[in-house]
Amino acid sequence: MTALRTGRSGLRRNDYAPNGPPLPCWIGRVEDLPSQPAPGLDTRLHRLLMLALAQDGFSALLTRALSDCGAARVALVLGTSTANIESSEQAYRRLDHGHLPRDLADARVYHLHGPAEWLCAHTGIAGPAFTVSTACSASAKAFGLGARLLHAGIADAVLVAGADSLCSSTLYGFNALQLVDAAPCRPFDVERAGLSIGEGAALVLLRRVADAPGAPRLLACGESSDAHHLSAPHPEGLGAARALQTALRECALPAQAFDYINLHGTASRQNDAVETALVAQALPGISASSTKGATGHTLGAAGALEAVLTLLALREGVVPATVGCIRPEPGIAAQLALVPQSRALRRALSFSFGFGGSNACLAFACADAA
Repeated sequence: MTALRTGRSGLRRNDYAPNGPPLPCWIGRVEDLPSQPAPGLDTRLHRLLMLALAQDGFSALLTRALSDCGAARVALVLGTSTANIESSEQAYRRLDHGHLPRDLADARVYHLHGPAEWLCAHTGIAGPAFTVSTACSASAKAFGLGARLLHAGIADAVLVAGADSLCSSTLYGFNALQLVDAAPCRPFDVERAGLSIGEGAALVLLRRVADAPGAPRLLACGESSDAHHLSAPHPEGLGAARALQTALRECALPAQAFDYINLHGTASRQNDAVETALVAQALPGISASSTKGATGHTLGAAGALEAVLTLLALREGVVPATVGCIRPEPGIAAQLALVPQSRALRRALSFSFGFGGSNACLAFACADAA
């Protein structure tokens, strides 16, 4: 919370270099991962999830929900982009005459649903478990699926998770697309040159309003898929606009009922330009910022991580800064927070736009503003 209030960045010069000299860029690397191996199946991603469970009394909160609801009535929806691919890369680097190393021979390392299975085993969740992998909108869309599980009566509590770890595939893959800035990323800056890759894990427990009347509310999850291009957004932002319109329609509120927008804001030239046009047209006058200059782009974890940051902004009454932006695009400059701003916030939106045109818009509110 101190970093949010002060506009401090967690980016550092890239020191993640498992196969040679590090790529010259900046990354959001999580420090102080648990030193002990993750139980059952040890991977970097599972240690990130262990660290997330240990924050802010969350593990105790989840334990109470499991006790109150029964393990079979608690569901899990995990959003991820690369799952345990970092461990897969390790395994292939260490092949022994074509055989996988013993510590990475377990097949669960290599399938997309493995982290969700591990999280269920580690926490005792015995209800339905799902993995959502829609690129950078994955863990935002996990909120929508989680809410539907509650509304349909399939679960009484849902653990929504977003998790992705650093790996060579994303660092070098995005670099090959010329989307990685050699300097720290600069969302919405006129001189932006690409993103900074990050990693992280974020957890949220969804309950029905009657079970947690004082908690902040998930008002809506607007989703769309424009399928315009494998890696480029629709030039007119049609999919993003549909996700926003769906969210506003679902919560039956006008755009001006919201006080803050957590933008997707990756610092890529195309994405930020499209988002600038969308905000100017559909959400004029509302304070906005991108938090990726502080965390890096955490890919599949970004939706959940930025949902948590948005909820913190509501609780603490602070508009986070767009760290790294010095000269904002003229179309969004009047709305973009370049430094943290203290003010009362009641409702907020959080955007997540993924490769392949997979889009999500989450709407949140304080309990007394729902």
